[in-house]
Formats: sequence, structure tokens, C-alpha cells
Amino acid sequence: MIVASSMVDTLRAASERNTSLLCVGLDPDPRRFPAVVGQRPDAIGTFNKAIIDATSDLVCCYKPNLGFYIAWGAAGFAALARLRDDVPSHIPILLDAKVGDIDTTTAAYARGFFEEWRFDAVTANPFLGEDALLPLLERGDKGVFILSKTSNPGSGLLQDRLLLDNHGEAPVSVSITVARHARAWNSRGNVGLVVGATYPAQLAAVRAEAPDLPILVPGIGVQAGDLEAAVRAGVDERGGGLLLNASRAITYASSGADFQEAARAVAVGLRDAIERVRYA
Repeated sequence: MIVASSMVDTLRAASERNTSLLCVGLDPDPRRFPAVVGQRPDAIGTFNKAIIDATSDLVCCYKPNLGFYIAWGAAGFAALARLRDDVPSHIPILLDAKVGDIDTTTAAYARGFFEEWRFDAVTANPFLGEDALLPLLERGDKGVFILSKTSNPGSGLLQDRLLLDNHGEAPVSVSITVARHARAWNSRGNVGLVVGATYPAQLAAVRAEAPDLPILVPGIGVQAGDLEAAVRAGVDERGGGLLLNASRAITYASSGADFQEAARAVAVGLRDAIERVRYA
């Protein structure tokens, strides 16, 4: 029996409320902050909140990437810890941490990310197998977005490799194998996948294997993924089920005092472009 995931419910509700499949990545780099905010690590929280205030009626999710906070030490962790208070409670936060370790370590990550920092979901690496993911999967109210086909140019080294199926079927890629396992691991209704917008054909193939799972799609901004192709390839039969992520294209749309207005303008453009394709 599938237990409804509050994260998936919250995601769907936020998407419907804001008429949006847009996810904004919060990846701060103080060296790129506008002078009006200040260019010190202790300004990260202020900058994030400004972006959130400018875009919270346009998004279905926010996605901070852990690396951009670790890079700034204590100031970065302090900014990460305040995010749940700064993001409106009806919008989920998906921490991009690509968790993947033995079960005892993953359990510690789960406690920290879900209980201490109160995030709604994390990204996870399936390389170690199901047992390493169980501490995340067992928390049915929290989302687990599993890497299937990432957006970077070198992703094919392993993710495109063909594997022989145990049942004698034709070989399939690692990314498709991951999608099949993710569907099987979704007994609590809290599993999603990660597929880059830079690979729309693979996105369509993953969607065919996992028709009901939400898919995080990075790469529609600076990485120049094909937005139209990604939407057409990835939406589920209800026209949803996608989180199309843009980070730097929105947050650094301007380095001037108008950075909030510029961020909002880019977010509006992306949200509306997605909607035009979605309902074409």
C-alpha cells in the first residue's frame, strides 16, 4: 500500500497554486552578490531571502545545492539552516546533496537534513544500492530524488552504459535501470528521479519507465538545456510531474541594485515559457 508523501502532496499543491513547474536553485556565491547586499559570506542569508521574496509566487520548489554552502563554512551552514524559515511553508525545499553512503551514514544524513534542517526532500545517488537508500526511503513524508541521467557532459561514462537484464530482455542503460528500480522503491509514494534537460531523449525514456514519479530536471538555464523539448519529454499524463530547475540564470540576472526585479523577470519568463509548452 502506498502511503501518501507530504512532500509530494506539498509539491503538487505548490505547483497548482502558482501555476508553475519552475524550481529555483539557491546556489549562493558571495563574490557575485550585488554591492547593495554585500559581498561577504554572512550576506548569503540576506541574498537568498531577497530571491525568495521576489519569486515565491512563481515557483513550485526551491533547490539549494549543499556544495555552495559548505564552501563558505559556518556562514554557509547558518544560511542553509535558516532557509526553512525564509521559504513560505507551502513551498517545498529540495536539498541537492546527492547523498550516497552506507546505511548508518545515510541515516545520519537523513536526521540532519530532514529533522535538524527541516528540508522536504534530498537528491540521492543510487550507486551503493537499495540498502544504502533505505534510511531515506523509509521516511514516507520526505522526498528522495534519485540520480538517473545527470545534466553534465560526462554523465554518459557510466549512465549510458548498457546492462544485461536478469530476465533475458534486451540490454538497457544504467539510467533506465535506475528508473526501474526507483519505481519499485516507491512503496511509500516518496520517490522521484533526476534527469537533465540537456538530454531530452533520455528524459522521455525515463518518463516512459516511471510514468508516475516526479522528475527534477536541472539544466534549463545556464546549462542551455532545451526547455521545450524537456517539457514535452518529461510531463506526466496529467501535464505535471516536473520540477524544471534554473539557478544562476535567475539569481544572477543582475549584479545591480535591481537584482530582485531582474531575478523576478527571468523567473516570470521561464515560468510562462514552460506553461506555454505545457498546454500547447
